[in-house]
Amino acid sequence: MAVKEIKHNIYSVGAIDWDRRLFDALIPLPDGTSYNSYLIKGSEKTALIDTVDPTMGDVLINHLNQLGVESVDYVVAHHAEQDHSGALPQVLGKYPRAKVIATSRCKEMLVDLLLIPEERVVTVNDRETLSLGDRILEFIHTPWVHWPETMVTHLREEKILFPCDFFGSHLATTDLYVTDEGQVYEAAKRYYAEIMMPFRTNIEKNLKKIEGYAIDIIAPSHGPVYDRPEFILEAYHSWVFDEPRNIVVLPYISMHGSTGEMVGYFVEALTKRGVTVKQFDLTVTDIGKLAIALVDAATVVLGTPTVLAGPHPNVVYATFLANALRPKLKFVSIIGSYGWGGKAVEQLAAMIPNLKVELLDPVLSKGFPKEADFMALDRLAETIAQKHKEHSFL
Repeated sequence: MAVKEIKHNIYSVGAIDWDRRLFDALIPLPDGTSYNSYLIKGSEKTALIDTVDPTMGDVLINHLNQLGVESVDYVVAHHAEQDHSGALPQVLGKYPRAKVIATSRCKEMLVDLLLIPEERVVTVNDRETLSLGDRILEFIHTPWVHWPETMVTHLREEKILFPCDFFGSHLATTDLYVTDEGQVYEAAKRYYAEIMMPFRTNIEKNLKKIEGYAIDIIAPSHGPVYDRPEFILEAYHSWVFDEPRNIVVLPYISMHGSTGEMVGYFVEALTKRGVTVKQFDLTVTDIGKLAIALVDAATVVLGTPTVLAGPHPNVVYATFLANALRPKLKFVSIIGSYGWGGKAVEQLAAMIPNLKVELLDPVLSKGFPKEADFMALDRLAETIAQKHKEHSFL
């Protein structure tokens, strides 16, 4: 990433990670990512907004050197996670007079995670301001977006919001601003689904909290900058506030074809009744795509064979994921097959305590599905369609 000027004396100085394909040893990154850091020069003071992943610290330092930055007065640490704070020790080493600006909770975490000396960190209260001379920074506490210590910064004069992970997208691009809204929409929705959705009620509160601020530009910590902020604000409002849609998400595994036969029949039965289905074969599925589908879905139906008297491990993982992500689901059911017995339904049902859903009657086939099993699948499809109609999803 080259140094790019956003406004006069406001620069993007972060780093692009083209090749990273996994985040937190868990989250797929099909499009790489970026670690955005921003430099703001005021008439009296200079502030750096976040740093970068520790693997990219030299890139950040090189960019600051290119700009001839001899002194940094403040480093704003919105979030203690290492992809934003990891280069903080390197930056503080280069600029020994710089003070870190953070919430009190973030200070604790920076000391714990990065061994930052306590005396280098200055804590700020919610809506506290800091003058750079001709520019004013306002710090807005936004806890649980997506860690407990997070905050965002509003630059009043230029009406720029620096929200760190809030509104971010894992997308490696040389474009400073959003140029392909379709591509960024999917990347941002993936980011929301995987990282923000578990904290949807907190996101809701914090979206309302920033409503009163004049915002012309949103400069997140991942992905391109939004020079049309309503694009991402409207997307977030839809993902957070809208009712679920007429969608069934169907993650499944089929070992010997029985469950696969049931899934194929069931998808057609739902489709005939006007229900949209998003089907995922868990042997090959990108979990990010599954997470995206969960954002808008009204119903999940899990498809599993029986393995050692329980559900297939891949289905267990998908169920655990759905429970952890806490989407706006209303209904859950289970279809699948078994050879001689098992407790797949009981085990999967016990794994979703976070989901405030109605569990619809499951359909389990002993061996390859027979006429009675297909009839039961038709009944389940009809029940789902009716439930969707009752809730005005269909």
